Amino acid sequence: MILVVVVLVVAVVVDATSFITASDASKEAFKTANLLKTLTVNSLILGEDGVGKQSLAHYILPDAPIMEASDFDELLTTLESSHKVVILNLHNAPNIKTITDMIQKNSTHVVATARETFLDDSVEELFSVKFSIPPLSQRQEDVVFLIQRFTKEASKLFGGDVNSFDIKKIIPDLSQNANSLRRQVMINYLLQDIGDSELMGIMENYLYTKIGSNNDYKKFLYLYETPLIKAGLNKFKSQLQLADKLGLNRNTLRKKIADNKEYL
Repeated sequence: MILVVVVLVVAVVVDATSFITASDASKEAFKTANLLKTLTVNSLILGEDGVGKQSLAHYILPDAPIMEASDFDELLTTLESSHKVVILNLHNAPNIKTITDMIQKNSTHVVATARETFLDDSVEELFSVKFSIPPLSQRQEDVVFLIQRFTKEASKLFGGDVNSFDIKKIIPDLSQNANSLRRQVMINYLLQDIGDSELMGIMENYLYTKIGSNNDYKKFLYLYETPLIKAGLNKFKSQLQLADKLGLNRNTLRKKIADNKEYL
């Protein structure tokens, strides 16, 4: 068995063949993926959600059907009829042994994805090449280019001038890697020109489903105070100046900061 441990960096993108290659790791990943396209070996790509496992798998086997491991019956049928298959989220399969036996029986060329912590003896024997894709938090060089790409995608969806969107204001949300980053860019792009009435409408719709218990005014006050304080601190860089701009006593502002520390 050939065991290849390679650090791969691939971002979730609109076009599966457009890999971000800003970091050294992603450049090496692209070279490795191109090598795999010329080989007939089964590969397992490990990593968190949103790191680009599906994009890379599709790049390696562009003409293969893409199946979710949880769609067990459909997957078995596809493995019987296809010579090449991409299997997503192998860790969600109800019976992995049956899947691996089917792959070996039909000599199917498979590229599969799974979460980083996935372990299984039958999988160890089947997949001779394994890849581990690190999270975006470890690939900061790629994040900037992903934000630019998602911004262009947002401009196509929502219109407007892509150059008017200040990506420098975005503090990247990488909690779910490219999934959370893309959502963040889309929301920020859509709301960049929001007006008072639209903002109040969003708040009204949100609060409509939330209110109904006692003391709701105090309970939801943080929704107003937190963004006001955060924006003020970012803009004025001083609690003293912010207190003056808001017309508050400095001790009152400090108390409000303490009350909302969970969200600041």
